[in-house]
Amino acid sequence: MKKIKTFLATALVALASVSAHAAPADPAGFWTTPTIQGYGNIHYLPDGAFKPQPGHTYKVVFAMTQGTAKPDKVNPALDHVARTVNLYVAAGVPLGKLKFVAVAYGAATPLALDDAHYRSAYGVPNPNLPLIAELKKAGVTIAECGQAVAEHHFQYGWIDPDVTLALSGLTTVTTLEQQGYALMPL
Repeated sequence: MKKIKTFLATALVALASVSAHAAPADPAGFWTTPTIQGYGNIHYLPDGAFKPQPGHTYKVVFAMTQGTAKPDKVNPALDHVARTVNLYVAAGVPLGKLKFVAVAYGAATPLALDDAHYRSAYGVPNPNLPLIAELKKAGVTIAECGQAVAEHHFQYGWIDPDVTLALSGLTTVTTLEQQGYALMPL
């Protein structure tokens, strides 16, 4: 009996620890997606330090290199691009002042496949395409590394039309950095 009580106590402590680190329930709008609806959850801190200034223009190139654990889930790097848009707009920066380019390569390459070829490769619809469309509407350029497409044995025609096919991720990042873009590796 003592072993059962010890086991149950240990299990409850472990459960409490996991619950404390889980994402909070959102009944009162704690997490919001003010601009890119349904993606890039933010909790805005009006008095947070290092807030973007509404009058400035922000130029960022996102190097998206991480894949997703499950093909039916949005790529986490792409979701972080949405989070960045949501944070800047929530801080008062107009979309027109955001010059964002997100280039996918490495393990992130499949996120740019059109739906037919993504389904063929992974057996599910491409969950990234609705987010890519929303980001494009917000003025974000989503680019795909042409070298990574070839390395993955994909055809260039398989890339979704909302995605810009770039010579490479390497040249995209370095060219944009030379133009004053800040690099954000994801």
